Amino acid sequence: MARGYSAFIASNPYIVGSFACLGGMLFGLDISSMSGVLNNNAYLNLYHNPSSNAQGAIVASMPAGSFVGSLLVSKLADKIGRRNTVILSGWVWVVGSILQCASINRGMLVVGRIVSGLAVGLASSIVPIYQSEITAPSIRGRLVSMQQWAITWGILLQYFVQFGCSYINGVASFRIPWGLQMIPAIILSTGMLLFPESPRWLIDHDREEEALQILADLHGGGDKNHELVVLEFEEIKGQVMFERTEGAKSYKDLLKPGILRRVGLGCSLQMWSQLTGMNIMMYYIVYVFQGAGLTGRRGNLIADSVQYVLNVALTIPAIIYIDKWGRRPMLIIGTLLMGFWLFLVGGLQGKYGAWGDVGGSRVWLINGHEAATKAIIVCSYLFVCSFAITVGPVSWTYPAEIFPMRVRAKAVSVATATNWIFNFALAWAVPPGLSTIAYKTYFIFGTFNFAACIHFIFCFPETAGRTLEEIEDVFAQGHAFTAWKVSRDVGKKTVDEVVHRNERLEKGAHDSHEHIDEKA
Repeated sequence: MARGYSAFIASNPYIVGSFACLGGMLFGLDISSMSGVLNNNAYLNLYHNPSSNAQGAIVASMPAGSFVGSLLVSKLADKIGRRNTVILSGWVWVVGSILQCASINRGMLVVGRIVSGLAVGLASSIVPIYQSEITAPSIRGRLVSMQQWAITWGILLQYFVQFGCSYINGVASFRIPWGLQMIPAIILSTGMLLFPESPRWLIDHDREEEALQILADLHGGGDKNHELVVLEFEEIKGQVMFERTEGAKSYKDLLKPGILRRVGLGCSLQMWSQLTGMNIMMYYIVYVFQGAGLTGRRGNLIADSVQYVLNVALTIPAIIYIDKWGRRPMLIIGTLLMGFWLFLVGGLQGKYGAWGDVGGSRVWLINGHEAATKAIIVCSYLFVCSFAITVGPVSWTYPAEIFPMRVRAKAVSVATATNWIFNFALAWAVPPGLSTIAYKTYFIFGTFNFAACIHFIFCFPETAGRTLEEIEDVFAQGHAFTAWKVSRDVGKKTVDEVVHRNERLEKGAHDSHEHIDEKA
């Protein structure tokens, strides 16, 4: 621990790359902390039976906080480091959880969710950055995609806690789950003290010896002369040197040619990940199955839990094969499948449903059509499976790896902020939408999926299997609207090529300084 971290932990790429994913679990915990109480009588009584608009506002308060938190990352990650920002996110979550657990009215609950949202915004932006900068290229996609798996575990675990506590009479039925969600955050913040800082951040702050030692521990068993260690170290140094000649770090860098295109890709991917309708299925699955004709709290909870189990299970193949399958095929196939399932759900709802009344609320219901009810439930399950094995993991991996280091923290924070602003809008809009246009809501999200598929085909180049520095060559190829023309071997380099390139950059920088001195 003389290094300030555990060399043993750093030597295992799967431990060092996956532990920070507990930050993703916080997002999942929040999703099911709300979906599990929508039909809880104690919750409804304490908060005075919130209308569809009021409930939407309560749910949306968390992504509103996350939007702010994701933007704060741009300064925090560059100033205090990647690791310390992850640690900070955990303690902010603890504060938010305390406020939620102790809330006595809607206002206090909303404040608690906003604070928790700040933590989720910080974690959801910084964790993929940290993972992408600290893992080897061959497994980077696999480990960054574990962020999505952690989200699914958070959803599942919190939902089962909610399920068990739903049999408790009174407010303890939801206060206990809201209090228990502090535990993963405490483990995250204390455990990260054993992990190393990002070597890229250290080199960018002129701490090269520390960075080299961390790279040796991460990728070379402590050997600073290991080929991959030398390659990574030289590439990072060269990239830092090149980026420093292009000017100071600022948000203006995001508007520069070559960067603006990537900002558009990162933001649009996060936007599409929300417009697929997946988080609506997570937040409001109780309403979805209720409209399908599934009644009774126990039956609804069981059906919901199956969906959450499938979400966890089907993310595993994506984690294992994301670097083999590639990002593009997963995005294209996933959105095609999700659009298909949503159109089926909307069609079945439209044909067999009618307006009815549930607990005094106007709801589009299917009554007396058991086959249609089962078909909608199955289509919902298939929709979740399609997202879990494709778009879900890629939506976190792709934005974390496409930006140069000088703008990575800012660009990823802007991309993640896009996720949260759409999450906020949809979380608030969907309950009123289901109570007014009903089944047509599914057609809207189905159309979004098909539009996303077209965008992925034309504009998203493949990035799998390359170092973060080699990805620069991918975007140097152009093909802004013909992304399929960029082959998977573009950007591959040997150690000698990288060393020679750095020598040329150093010579160019030296000659430039001499020329300036002569003119002076």
